[in-house]
Amino acid sequence: MCDVNQTQVTQIRLLGFQSLSEYKPLLFLLLTLSYICILGGNLLIILLVTIIPQLKTPMFFLLKHLSIADVLLATCFIPMMLDIMFVEEGVLSLWGCLTQLYFFGIFCGLPCFLIAIMSYDRYLAICHPLRYSSLISPDLCIRLVIGAWFLVIVLTSSEFLVYVQFNFCGLNYMDHFFCDFGPLMELATSDISIVILQDFVCSIFVVFFPFVFIIVTYFCIFFTILNISYGRRKAFSTCSSHLTTVCAYYGTLIAVYMTPSDESSSNTSKYKTLLYIVVTPLMNPIIYSLRNNEIRRAMQKMRYIFVNKISLNVQLSGNM
Repeated sequence: MCDVNQTQVTQIRLLGFQSLSEYKPLLFLLLTLSYICILGGNLLIILLVTIIPQLKTPMFFLLKHLSIADVLLATCFIPMMLDIMFVEEGVLSLWGCLTQLYFFGIFCGLPCFLIAIMSYDRYLAICHPLRYSSLISPDLCIRLVIGAWFLVIVLTSSEFLVYVQFNFCGLNYMDHFFCDFGPLMELATSDISIVILQDFVCSIFVVFFPFVFIIVTYFCIFFTILNISYGRRKAFSTCSSHLTTVCAYYGTLIAVYMTPSDESSSNTSKYKTLLYIVVTPLMNPIIYSLRNNEIRRAMQKMRYIFVNKISLNVQLSGNM
């Protein structure tokens, strides 16, 4: 309960980008274009993997779900960020703020598990090529993806059930563009030591263990490639796109959450988080459209089918 001279917080005011007021038109344009590219690129990957038979492989099935996670992450935050630019600040109910933090934890944690599963797929493809089809079947991929969703939801829900019981009294404004964990915990008047420890433990399961697993699998991949006398370059090219994705995701995570920042200013942390929400979902379609031959061939095939269908419709309408 709040003290007598304190007011129970029912709404959270998000101050947004007040320090960049003179650059708001440019920032609004960049965010809008980025969001369009995120939706277009990732939805294109989802569509290609769904309809092109050549892409119905475990690797591209996992890539499809990674694109789904990217679309959900961007959609959960970027439209609200654009709205905040119009009205100078955003207002969310306390429960809305807590719910947004909950989904942020899910959509940020899920890619870590999916990328780890993708590294396991590359490990089997290169280190055990003859047994690849029997070791990672479509049914196993579905179970792994469901397991990733289940695990990240359970871990995030365990934190959610703790911080929803906190008291928020007095101050109700946050110098941020969404309800991030650190700024929200600064507004809590309850003892947050438990949820801080819980967040650290969850981070070990969600970020550290998958990252260690990825490193181990790539050590095995590199040693296997070094022992290959023929086709070494082709073997490495099969995992180059995924390795680039690993560097993009974990490089951004390290930049956001592990590099020191000036504690006297919240802007540094705020704009680092913007890097993860906007740049990371944008990188996935760029990486796979530029570096993956199967995706490029699928795009050409889809364009060919689309052009032929338009030509056929034009001919039919002309004959009528």
